Formats: sequence, C-alpha cells, structure tokens
Amino acid sequence: MQSVIQKVSEKFKKPAVVDVKSGDTVKVHQKIKEGNKERVQVFQGLVIRTDRKGSHTSRITVRRIASGVGVEKSFLLHSPLVLKVEVVKRSKVRRNYLSYMRNRTGKAARLSGVEFDREAVNAVVDKKAEEEAAKLAEETAKAAETEAAKKAAEEAELEKKAAEVAARHEENNA
Repeated sequence: MQSVIQKVSEKFKKPAVVDVKSGDTVKVHQKIKEGNKERVQVFQGLVIRTDRKGSHTSRITVRRIASGVGVEKSFLLHSPLVLKVEVVKRSKVRRNYLSYMRNRTGKAARLSGVEFDREAVNAVVDKKAEEEAAKLAEETAKAAETEAAKKAAEEAELEKKAAEVAARHEENNA
C-alpha cells in the first residue's frame, strides 16, 4: 500500500524521462518566461552529477564553458519547465559525481566517448511536453497573425489619409 506522499509524488512525475548518466553530453530544452513571452532555451553541456534517479525530484547538474567561464545549471528532470533532454554523446566515466572536471580545461577536460544507440536513448515520447510545445508554437503564430493584421489596418489607414491629403492638395492647386 502506498503512502500519501508516494501517491502525490507519482502524480507529479513525468511518464517517461530520458536515462541520463554522469559523463553524458546533453541538450536540455528549457521553457523560459520573460514578461508575457515564453521561449525555449537550449543548454548543452556535460552532466557532472545525477541525483535521486527514481524520485520525482531527480536532478542533473550540467556544466559548460561559456565565454571562458564555467557555467553550471541544475535541472529537475520532472519539472514542467524542462521540455526535453537529449543525449548527444555518452562518455566512459567511473564516478557519479565528476567534480574534478571543474579544474580541467582544454585537452585535459576530454572524456573518451562510448558508442551508444542515440535514437533508442532519446526516443522518449512525452505527450504532455509535445502538446505544450505545440501550444506554445500555436500561440506564437496567433500573436504574429494578430500583429500582422494590426499592421495592415494601420497601413490602410495611412494610405487613406495620404489619399485625402493628395485630393486636398489637387483641389488647392486647381
């Protein structure tokens, strides 16, 4: 019999999540809200830590070098803001927490790659995330359409005013 906490945590879990391991190079598609606009930002880097794999609070820490500065971001895999996690490269590592990668730069930071079936690993279908992405694209298209209609109406009004001014100008010259 499940406890109340387990029932609640199962409710918030995504039905399918990509199996991510330490040493993987991943692309994390994250939904970002700026004001009233929403967009998807992709963060690509090396997974240096995985925490609580079976839980709804499972977390990965991704590190990348941006403009010569190491940047680390932590992502909750079951968060509704994380739309997709895509494994790009899998490397051979013998630890769960790759903290030593923080001190390495250049060639010393390379990890030896391992062959893996990329399509099989990334073939996780999350219908809610796909619906959310489609809804986001639809809203963006609708906003662009209303903006274009508004711009066309303004242009028509300007053309009407220009025609009136031209007609008055011809009356004054005649």
